[in-house]
Amino acid sequence: MADTKPKKTPRTISMKTSIFYFIISLVINSLGNVLTLVTSAKVFPSFLGSAYWTAAETNLGVAFHWNLFWAFLILGILITVLNAILVKHWDWGRALGNVIFMVPFSWLIQTFYDLLTTTVHLPEARTPMMIGLYVILNFFGVALIAIAISIYQRVNLVLHPADDLMQILRFNYFKGAAGKAMWASYIPPTIMGIVAFIITGKFEYYGIGTIFAFLFQGNITGIADKLVFPHLIHQAIDITPEAESDGTTVAEIIDEQTDGSLDEQNNEK
Repeated sequence: MADTKPKKTPRTISMKTSIFYFIISLVINSLGNVLTLVTSAKVFPSFLGSAYWTAAETNLGVAFHWNLFWAFLILGILITVLNAILVKHWDWGRALGNVIFMVPFSWLIQTFYDLLTTTVHLPEARTPMMIGLYVILNFFGVALIAIAISIYQRVNLVLHPADDLMQILRFNYFKGAAGKAMWASYIPPTIMGIVAFIITGKFEYYGIGTIFAFLFQGNITGIADKLVFPHLIHQAIDITPEAESDGTTVAEIIDEQTDGSLDEQNNEK
């Protein structure tokens, strides 16, 4: 790994504004994850499943007899190391940020889960109409996760290691393509799932919601970049020398295209 830090795109918003957007994204992300978990648990037989990373980490945790806390923490640290390799620099601030992200995120997950299981008491799906409603809510949960990823990746204060991986791949290896980067970022959890299956012989926590996330979450993130808080541009993106082209970064090109399309819309009004 190189000792010199990679270049970063400039920050154009204040820390107060960054924290505001970050908190909004955490709430949206937590609610989306809980919606996939709760709706999956209310449908029998269970076929909805959870988000792809969640399913893979849970299965690997079961395989190695780890509880969820240790499974997510250990695997998150491993992904943090992978991220450092990809950006060719070890950044203690970035690594600490990855860990810091998990604390409020986990608390919000538990809060929303308690709300939807003990306070609201969502009923079990016993009719085709209720099953259809829960499928829609499950997919909506995946969409919320994708929207949240779009927001806090653009703010770029601290990221979950998996989302940091997607960010690195998107701007340093896939020329800004959110969909391709998301698919590539699914390679580690796919390996986790395969290892877990070899050890346990079980294939659990996967379903149509997982497939939906696998196929569409990255593209929804790309769409959200343009439609959700469209004037929020990508902040402080790491740029390796290979990712630079004529002094203009991929992130800047994407942000300029978004701003340009918005200006055209405003001019037409």
